[in-house]
This record gives sequence, C-alpha cells and structure tokens, in this order.
Amino acid sequence: MNLVRELVAMSTRDRVRAIQDLPMSFQEKKHIRWVLKHTGNKSPCHCYNLTSFRKCGSNVRSARQTLELWQGTMKEIGGKFGTSVLSYFIFLKWLFMFNVFSFLVNFGFITIPQLVIYITHPFFFKGYFNYTVMYYGSYSNETLIGAMDYKMQLGYFFTIAVYMLLCGIALIFSMANSFRKNYVLADSTSSGAWQLLCSWDFSITNERAVRQRKNNLRIQLKESLSEKAQHEQLTSSEKLKHFGIYLGSWLLSTSLTVGCGASIFFLCQYEIKAETLLVPFVVSLMNMVIPLFYSLFNKFEHYSSQRRQIYALVLRNVLFRMCILGVLCYYWMNVVACWESVVGQALYRLVIVDFIFLMLGSFFGEFLSNVVGTRLLPRLGVPEFDVARNVLEIIYAQTLAWIGIYFSPLLPAIQILKFFILFYIKKVSLMHNCQPPRRTGRAAQMKTIFTALLFFPFFLGALSIVGYTTWSLTPSEHCGPFRGLNSTFSVVEVWIKEVEAIPGSKWVVFIYQKVIRSEIFYFLITIIILIIVYIFWQVSQGRKQLIVLLRRQIVNEGKDKSFLLEKLQNLQKSQELKVRLERSTIPGQGLLRTMLTIGTLQRSRRRTVQPPSIVS
Repeated sequence: MNLVRELVAMSTRDRVRAIQDLPMSFQEKKHIRWVLKHTGNKSPCHCYNLTSFRKCGSNVRSARQTLELWQGTMKEIGGKFGTSVLSYFIFLKWLFMFNVFSFLVNFGFITIPQLVIYITHPFFFKGYFNYTVMYYGSYSNETLIGAMDYKMQLGYFFTIAVYMLLCGIALIFSMANSFRKNYVLADSTSSGAWQLLCSWDFSITNERAVRQRKNNLRIQLKESLSEKAQHEQLTSSEKLKHFGIYLGSWLLSTSLTVGCGASIFFLCQYEIKAETLLVPFVVSLMNMVIPLFYSLFNKFEHYSSQRRQIYALVLRNVLFRMCILGVLCYYWMNVVACWESVVGQALYRLVIVDFIFLMLGSFFGEFLSNVVGTRLLPRLGVPEFDVARNVLEIIYAQTLAWIGIYFSPLLPAIQILKFFILFYIKKVSLMHNCQPPRRTGRAAQMKTIFTALLFFPFFLGALSIVGYTTWSLTPSEHCGPFRGLNSTFSVVEVWIKEVEAIPGSKWVVFIYQKVIRSEIFYFLITIIILIIVYIFWQVSQGRKQLIVLLRRQIVNEGKDKSFLLEKLQNLQKSQELKVRLERSTIPGQGLLRTMLTIGTLQRSRRRTVQPPSIVS
C-alpha cells in the first residue's frame, strides 16, 4: 500500500516510468496499474465514467472497422497470401472509392440539374442512350431558374475540371508520400539486413503460407547476395549475347505494339458503323492475349534480378495499352455529327467488353491453369496470382473511365459496379485457383509503383485528352451543353463577360485576364515548382548524408566500446595477478607459483583476444 500511495502522489509520466523500473513481473505491474486506476484522488463514479467512455470509444472503433468495406475479406487474403497479393485488392478498393466520389460529384452537379429540366427516356443499352443523361449529347445548355440560377454549361465544365484537379492532387500527394517513405528515406545498402530482420509478413496465419514465406525469404537472400557477383562474373561475350537478346526482344515487342495499333486504326477506318462491338471486342482480345505473349519473353531473357524482369514486362504492357488508347482517341476525335455522344457510346461499350474479358481472363488465366497444373501436367503446379498483370488491367479500366468522364458523365456508375463484381471474382479465383507467390516484393513499394503508373502515363494521358477536347476541339452544333461555342473553354469567357457587368466584380475579371490567361503566370508557377522540387531533393540528399554519418558514428562508438572493454579486461587481469603475487607466502615456491600464474593468465588472455573461427 505504501508503494501505491507513492505512485498516486506522482505525476502521470513519473508514475509510468516508476512502474516500468520496478523489479517485478509483467502480471504484478499490470495488477499495480489496475489498483492505481481504482484508487487515489478519483472517485468511484469518476473511474466508472472513464471506463465507460473508454469502452464506448473502443466499441465505436470496432464498429467502424466492421462496417469498413471488405475489411474481413482483406484480412483473410492477407493471412493466406501475404501483403504482396493483398496490395492488389487494396489498390482495387482505392480505385473503387475514386469512382464512388466521381459518381457522387457528377450525379449531384450535372445529372440532377438536367433531370430537373426534363425527364429522359428509359435506360437501355444502345438505341435509347442517344437521348439520355448517360451521354454528353442529351445535356442542354439551358439555365435552371430558381432561388439561384444554375447554368448547365458552367456546371458541366467546372464539375469535370474540379474532379480531374482533385484526382491529380490526390495521386500526387499519395505518390509523393509513398515515394518519400519507401525510396528516398530507404537505405538501399541495407537491403540484406532488412530482408533478414524486418521483412517477415506478420499478417500471414496459414501454415502453408508460413512455410512458403520462409522459403521465399531464403531465396531472396540468396538472390540479393549473388546478384552482384553474377553480374560481375559475366564475360564480355556473355554480356554482348544478353544485350542482343534484350535488343531483339524489345524490337519484337515494339513491332508488335505498332502492328496492333495500326490494325486497330485500319479496323476503325473500314468499320461500317461506330455502334458495333467489333472494335471493343478486338481491343479487349488484344489486351488479354498480348500481355500473355510478352510473358513468354521471360523464357529466354535472363535479367540479373527479378525486379528488372518485372519492370521490363510492365513497361511493354504500358506502351502497348497507351498505343491502343492513342489510336482510338485519334479516331474518335475525327467523328462528326454529335461526335461527343459517339465517343461516349464507344467508351461505354469498351468498358463493358473489357469487363467481360477480365472475367474470361480469370477463367482462362487462373482456373484452367489450375486444372492443367494439378491434373494434366503436375510439374507446372498451381498457378500464382500475377499481381503486375492484374494491376495493369484495372489501371487500364480506370483510364477508360477518366477519358470518358467528359463524354459520359455517368460512366463511373458502370465502373463502380464493374470493380465491385471484379473484387469478388478475383477473390474467389484467388482462393480456389492460386497459391502464394514464390517471389514477393515489399507491398509498400509495390503500391508506390502502382500509384506512379496510374499517374504517369495513364492519368496524365487521360487529362491531356480531356484538356485537348475542351481547349481545341469545336463542340457539336446540335447537341450537348456547349453547342454554338468555338470551344468548351469559351464558356468561361462568356461567363467572365457576364460577370464584368456586375458592379464590384472587376477583381474576378482582372484575375482571369492577368493571371489565368497569362503565360507568364504559368511560367512562374513552373519555376516555383522546380525550385521546391530542388529544395526537397537537397533536403533528402542531406538526410541521406546525415544517415551515413550517423552509421559511421555508431560503428566508431562500437569500436571505442570494444577498445575500452579490452583495456578494462587487461586492467582487471593485472589486478588479479597482483593479488595472487601478494598472497604467495612460501619463499621457495614463490617464484615458481608466480611464473605459473603469469603463464596461465597469458594463455587465457590469448584465448579471449583470438577471434572465433569462421565456419564456411
């Protein structure tokens, strides 16, 4: 009780430190904390209220985690397959929430005002879509009269512009934060130590996955230790041979990409009607087959690391998909007669057909591979879940939604349904057809790469297409909210002229004419951004140098401690020798005993100083 009284009299910080320093077991310290919680200056009612509030807060947090979308499924996937596979589903959920936000914004600021103006025709696949709120052509350029006038032109333009701006800002901040944590501040020289000490995936609970992860760790350590040695052991002829193989592979993949783009272009030229499903079918078929063909290059390409092999595969797939999208956008922009609705319909069909091929890809790529690997060719084994290929598929699907946000404002609703169904399809296919990956990467760095790919080139490409459409192309004369204007951006100029007539609004006109329309403003913004990037780069370099200096200081302090310990041991042994010499009292045996004592101490000293033998 005296101890409890002393602890109660202390402040909270001193009490915590005092309990930590007590020479007691954990259970005894826990009992002391429980006693302190129910004694002292606090009344029983006060303690009961605090306990109730804590329980209420814990219940609220538990309920929030329970209500969080796919929380239990995420834990199940992470427990059986690890965080590398889990990163795909986290990324899919992230894109799902992106589309939910896009749908709410577009439906609230574009579709609802249009529905107030008039009632549309029933929702059906193609024919009735020409005059519904699904596509650009059905939106009018009228003004909704009410307590506050709502102009459809301004609402349509600013909703799309603000949404794309917010998406870009979110991607930049997410990518920068993840890049800073996983690349800038990460130490590339200590990757072996990181793999050995910090790379265990504690979310794994399945016994088979634990054994697989141990084997993965062993293989990764062997690869990381032998990668540099293997690269140095290559002769000049072997390096030249590998360079020739790489060059031939890239020439073949590039030729294949260009050929597919040219075939899509000529197919669009000779297609009779834009409403047919021929082009979406061929494009989706290419997106499913060509990446599988690129994967065959790994059979004869021999990269020094698995990471370079994955990067090469990802880069080929990115170039292929960007080429296909570029050809399609070039064809769409040259369509006449309410071309915005035609583009919206083409994108809608492409999204639907792409979803069908995603389901077929799960069937042929995972289910049939599992059947072949377990029944027909057991040496192939159970297939792995290809994270890189699946991530590129959903990035491509999200790019279609970003491109179509201008031409089909309700396309995110289709994307929400698509990602929701795809999540469960991939989850079922993963659980029944796949095994944990033999080679895994850091999930945090994988998410950084996914976000970087999503931002560049896919988001920037979609932003460029939407920007070019609104800035340079002439809207259709007989449909859409921007009919009769030279360009979509001209609606801002018309609005500024109307604002100029309002008293006290000259500052808005000044900002538009002197800032937004000024090239010098954007030049200064670019210079400021470059300066900020340079400053942050210098700060990161300074931190890296500081980390190197601190590591050297730690090494030197370790050497100093070893030196001081050796000196202390020598001093202690000399003191023992002196005491033994003083205790030798027999005159005839004094010299002999002294010599024997000195010899014993010298042998023991040599045993302590000699380093341990290294067992190979």
